[in-house]
Amino acid sequence: MKNLLLLLFVIAVCWKLLGGDRPVELGPGVRISDEPKQTTIVKAESFDFKSYQITPLASFVIKAKVLSKNGYLMGRESDLSPIDLALGWKKMSDETVLNQIEITQSGRWYHWQVQDFPIPRTEIETQSANMHLIPASKAIESMIKQVKHGQIIDMRGYLVRVDSKDGWHWLSSLTRNDTGAHACELVFVQSFNVSVAE
Repeated sequence: MKNLLLLLFVIAVCWKLLGGDRPVELGPGVRISDEPKQTTIVKAESFDFKSYQITPLASFVIKAKVLSKNGYLMGRESDLSPIDLALGWKKMSDETVLNQIEITQSGRWYHWQVQDFPIPRTEIETQSANMHLIPASKAIESMIKQVKHGQIIDMRGYLVRVDSKDGWHWLSSLTRNDTGAHACELVFVQSFNVSVAE
C-alpha cells in the first residue's frame, strides 16, 4: 500500500512538473458574451438517481470559461457531485481581468480576492459562479474530470433539488445574482464538452 501511495505521489509530481495541470491561456478579450440561460420548469417530474430523488427546477445551458476546478472525495455530496467548477462569462472570461483576481476553491466554496478591482465587484459576483456538477453518466464524469483551468466549456442540463429518504436535501440556486451560502448552482449535467481547448 505504501509503495502504491509513493507511486501515485511521484506521478502527481511529474504531472505538475510537465505542466499537466498548467492553465490554458487563450489571451486577452472577452471569450463569452452571453449569460447562462435557464428556463423554469413549472411541473417537474422527479426521477431516481444513485438512491436519491432528483427534481429538475430549471433547464440550464451555459458556455463559460473554467476559472478553477476542484475534486471532492469526502462528504455526502461527493457521492453525487465529485467535481466543482468555478465558471466565468462576460468580463469574467477575459484573461486581462482574470490575471488580476486570485481564485481558489475549497469546502465546496469558490473564493476570490483582489488587490485592486479590475472590474466592479458586482460584475465579479454576477459574472462567475461555483457549480456543483452531477454527471448524468460515467462518460460525462470523465469529460468533466479532464477539463483544464482556462478552457471554454459548453454544458447543458438542469438546475436541481436532490432529496434522500432520510430527509437530507441539496438545493440549487436559481439566480446568478446571489452570493455567499446557498448561492452555488447544483447542475445535473446531461451534456458537456470543451469548445475551446487551447
